[in-house]
Amino acid sequence: MSNMCSIFRTSVLANRVDYIIFRNVSLEKKLGLTSLTALVLSSMVGAGVFSLPQNMAQVGSPAALMIGWGITGIGILFLATSLLLLSRLRPDLDSGIFTYAREGFGELVGFCSAWGYWFCAIIANVSYLVIVFSALSFFTDTEHSVIFGDGNTWQSLIGESILLWFVHWLVLRGVQTAAGVNQLATMAKLLPLGIFIVLAIAAFKMDVFTFDFTGVDMGVPVWQQVKDTMLITLWVFIGVEGAVVVSARARKRRDIGLATVLAVVSALSVYILVTLLSLGLVTRPELAAMRNPSMANLMVELMGSTGEIVIIGGLIISVCGAYLSWTIMAAEVPFIAALHGTFPKAFNQQNSKKAPVSSLWITNGAVQISLIFIWITGSNYNTLLAIASEMILVPYFLVGAFLVKVAFERSSRPLLSIAVGACIYGLWLIYASGLMNLLLSVVLYAPGLLVFLYARRQNEEKTPLNLMEKSAIVILIITAIPSTWVLMH
Repeated sequence: MSNMCSIFRTSVLANRVDYIIFRNVSLEKKLGLTSLTALVLSSMVGAGVFSLPQNMAQVGSPAALMIGWGITGIGILFLATSLLLLSRLRPDLDSGIFTYAREGFGELVGFCSAWGYWFCAIIANVSYLVIVFSALSFFTDTEHSVIFGDGNTWQSLIGESILLWFVHWLVLRGVQTAAGVNQLATMAKLLPLGIFIVLAIAAFKMDVFTFDFTGVDMGVPVWQQVKDTMLITLWVFIGVEGAVVVSARARKRRDIGLATVLAVVSALSVYILVTLLSLGLVTRPELAAMRNPSMANLMVELMGSTGEIVIIGGLIISVCGAYLSWTIMAAEVPFIAALHGTFPKAFNQQNSKKAPVSSLWITNGAVQISLIFIWITGSNYNTLLAIASEMILVPYFLVGAFLVKVAFERSSRPLLSIAVGACIYGLWLIYASGLMNLLLSVVLYAPGLLVFLYARRQNEEKTPLNLMEKSAIVILIITAIPSTWVLMH
């Protein structure tokens, strides 16, 4: 699976800006429903959708994909609804998923949520920059001349660095400015997807779609195929928490949950149509053997050589938009955590535009170092990306778990049913992704404990850790030792 498309979108990150700090920001400077919806949609719909046909055909038959999308659709709507309800039931928790975890399960769990999101967002942003220049190689590289390659050449490093610091400058001008640009990018990325869907509907062949409908030729049981699709459907939905991440910047509180649901329904519709319609254009084995981005190959068959240019151009715009969204969220997370005393104070500085300036510099500095490392090693770091993406699963589960607590406090059965649905989906994702990746993700959490303990030393008024939290720290450190050995081997 090509680098450009095995990186589905990872994701990650959460937390926004303290409500009290932004009470004095004028309404004109805050985000409306359209901007919030675009932020969530852009953070989810990145490079992965353009490779989705091949990625899904490689692991599942049409029957398995229909079941897989059914499970994912229900599960992700449970999660989105949970975020909507929590944004309205607990408006005092105006710092996103981080504060849901902290309020529900203590300071340490809250830190792990913030640390996992931030760490993954850094790696995700590196992947987006690499993907952009890997996509550009379709236009610049030949058999005898490699310029951008897989996004890991010196030419790519220069281009990636320029794009990195341009977006950095854009976000420093204020989140509202960046969100406006992102809104335009979101509309631009939906255009090629819309063209593909319309043409695919016109060319759809039912006999091709029903060919080997249950995947007998694959030699894999349908249920295992469904499980394998979960690994892909997870990646393409990471970013669902985008509106919650910047909720303190929302013009109206009720827009947060509504933007999340609207974006999820829109993304789900696009993903299902792209996946299933593609299987009606060519047979599953043919689709599974295509080079990624597979949508480009399909568009060539639908509208000639121009189709490849349309899709590659759409991919580049899409990834740039997703990168902008994740840059906003990546900077917000440690900033909000620092305001609450969970991250060191070095992260809590703002500029005159209310942008989290110190957090942004530290985050993008880490991205720049990672890009240099990618160039030096020539690596595509897919394994690290997969492990890092695992770190978002537990925070997603904690959203449902916190809503369970709220439901019990309010003695509400409807709330409880939604919360339990979100929890079941979270546990299912952890199971489907595999125990090994979850174990290896512990390696990435362990260094964060030093940051957590340092931040607590800076905030002497913090309540002492209880016995359970101290035990959890010891267990994490002990578990990290064998996990590191497994990772190295």
